[in-house]
Amino acid sequence: MSKENIWTATGKRKRSTAQVKLVLGTGKITVNGRDIHEYMPYETLVMDLMQPLVATGNENKFDIIVTVKGGGFSGQTGAIRLGITRALLKFDANTDQEREDSYRKILKVKGFITRDSRIKERKKYGLKKARRAPQFSKR
Repeated sequence: MSKENIWTATGKRKRSTAQVKLVLGTGKITVNGRDIHEYMPYETLVMDLMQPLVATGNENKFDIIVTVKGGGFSGQTGAIRLGITRALLKFDANTDQEREDSYRKILKVKGFITRDSRIKERKKYGLKKARRAPQFSKR
């Protein structure tokens, strides 16, 4: 496996961070050393992180090796999806970006390139959570 056939990228979502490696192969996805269907508890999460590959028609072209840390399954899925998107953009960097079939145009229209910046709001003093006030008692 030579270095020029590996494309790496990082994706983040909520508290999760995913390091993604794209290697030319058969479409096998490994997360933290385990198969994706063994690691993720719900098939909808697997479908969600496969969206960039399906949109560009690369479901069976790459083997994907992922190391993900932090957060829950939903955040990890979003981080992996962003990492896969960024790695695909690196793979397609040499093609003309003005063409209609460039990965950048395809992924941008579907909204995969933008990082979802929503994170948990911090707790404020005097409140039970970020915005939840204690119950009012008249007496």
